[in-house]
Amino acid sequence: MRWNKIGAIVKKDLLEVKGNRAVWIPVLVVPLLISVLLPLSLILIPTQMDISPQVLASDSDLRRFVEQMPAPLKASLEGLDEFQNLIVLMLGYFFAPFFLIFPLMFTTVIAAESFAGERERKTIEALLYTPASDQELFTGKLLAALFPAVSLTWFTFLLYTLVVNAASYPVFGRLWFPLPGWYPLIFWVTPALALLGVGATVLISARSQTFMGAYQTSASLVVLVLALFFGQVSGVLYFSVGVGMLVGLAFWVIALVLLALAVRSFNRAALLTAKKRS
Repeated sequence: MRWNKIGAIVKKDLLEVKGNRAVWIPVLVVPLLISVLLPLSLILIPTQMDISPQVLASDSDLRRFVEQMPAPLKASLEGLDEFQNLIVLMLGYFFAPFFLIFPLMFTTVIAAESFAGERERKTIEALLYTPASDQELFTGKLLAALFPAVSLTWFTFLLYTLVVNAASYPVFGRLWFPLPGWYPLIFWVTPALALLGVGATVLISARSQTFMGAYQTSASLVVLVLALFFGQVSGVLYFSVGVGMLVGLAFWVIALVLLALAVRSFNRAALLTAKKRS
């Protein structure tokens, strides 16, 4: 493969994403809400409004969650008061699945713009007649969606870590985040989800004539994350290191299968035929 051709395709796709507000506005706003606004609200509002920590920590769902926690995870709550317990449970455990939304959201919106968006703008035919091979064209579009998604997810995690530790330092008197289960979640599971999102979106975009149609269909993948979220909240699933590694392995297998199907289905003739039907 010629990496200069691939690099040119990546650069072109990223410039087009930059010019589409429907793509980059949610990519910026949603991470800021979850990584900055939510943790600050949870920590600062009770302290500023003098809300009793006992009232917040007495929620029946929280009590059930703690009671059902495996012993190694429950050890992270030992020696903490009610408010500290609440912060660790909410920011250290309950919010963890939210970070699985980011790689799916980022890759689906960028990949939908890259494939279906070009068809909608009637610019895909010129691209398909470039001297790049099918493999180079697919690889360029894959990397244009994958690298920004993983990078933005990791940056959001870094921002969340800084905000959580800075805002909660007066409460704990020390740095406590991230918990061990976050490392496989961020560095093992999220890249798998990003690749899964690209593979699924390529397959969907091949049949969708518009950017929004491809994006909305691909966004249904968030159901996977919601299942993990409700599984953790209900006490059925806890994101320990071992669970994170197993969940990540399952997503990697699914992602590689979808990617193989996407590679097999991707060719210039099919895209041109889809364009002519639009």
